[in-house]
Amino acid sequence: MFYHRFFGNMFFLVTLVIVLMILALSMGRFSVNWEKIIAELLSDSQERVSTDYMVLWLRLPRILMALFVGAALASSGMVYQCLFRNPLVSPDILGISSGACLGVAIAIIASIQNPFFIQILAFVFGTSAVVLSYCMAAISRGHSVIMLVMAGIVVSSFYGALLSLLKYLADPYQQLPSIVFWIMGSLSQAGWQELGYVLPFITVGLIVLFLFRSTLNVISLGDEEAQSLGINVARTRAILICLSTMVVGATISVTGIIGWVGLVVPHISRILVGANHQKSLPHTMFLGAAFVLIMDTIARTLTTQEIPLGVITALIGAPFFAYLLLWKQEKGWGKW
Repeated sequence: MFYHRFFGNMFFLVTLVIVLMILALSMGRFSVNWEKIIAELLSDSQERVSTDYMVLWLRLPRILMALFVGAALASSGMVYQCLFRNPLVSPDILGISSGACLGVAIAIIASIQNPFFIQILAFVFGTSAVVLSYCMAAISRGHSVIMLVMAGIVVSSFYGALLSLLKYLADPYQQLPSIVFWIMGSLSQAGWQELGYVLPFITVGLIVLFLFRSTLNVISLGDEEAQSLGINVARTRAILICLSTMVVGATISVTGIIGWVGLVVPHISRILVGANHQKSLPHTMFLGAAFVLIMDTIARTLTTQEIPLGVITALIGAPFFAYLLLWKQEKGWGKW
């Protein structure tokens, strides 16, 4: 159909992302005069001191962070759905979100003030949850995919219980609100320094996942079919899970929990361009980037006080996925 070809066109997606970046940079509590900014950039002066330029410079890292976070969460969600051959799988299936939340809660209760160390703890604990889930599945007997899902549920529940205990022990006036706000997800703390922390992990992860897009097509056929075509399924699954964990862990360590992106956006991409990962994976990256940028712009401009990004994505993502479930009930899920 026409809208499939139009919205599935990569040129359209790239143009959409650029337009959204310009709009997001222009929107906010302070307006931006682009004529002044362009004139200042073209001038011979080495100092950029105008209010418009400073506002633009402060907003730019957050905009870039939103783009990379969206691309990371969406592409990881598509990879997980392919590996587990389940359309209801999201990037936190193996407990990375619970682990990251636990790490941040430990940092807050320990009165760690350095944001870098807080992000390190979130990344380490989030990664440890995935490693623990994978180890539990590896030493158990049975179907590897099913055991991975079961191990992820167990580890996520255990880390969630520890998080609940820490929330109970936290100072209800200082520490508990910080933990709760971080769990709801936000890009309010995203600056150039935070962008520098996560950008290498996300960039490397997305590039390698992009190179594996043809392998994902083979794995989606099933383990036996993939092995008959010369794919080492166990090793490939481990590599892809490690890469997805790396990019998701890097994003969560800075932004907190931003749900529904990794679940909803891959479905939109498949509706537009089909299940072929050669096309759907790069489309998912750009769609995820555009989706999170739109949601973050709404979160910081809808009211005078910023709304947590995770709340906005849930308010938009949940109704859409409910519609998707009803639509797919008639059409069928097809190949995933």
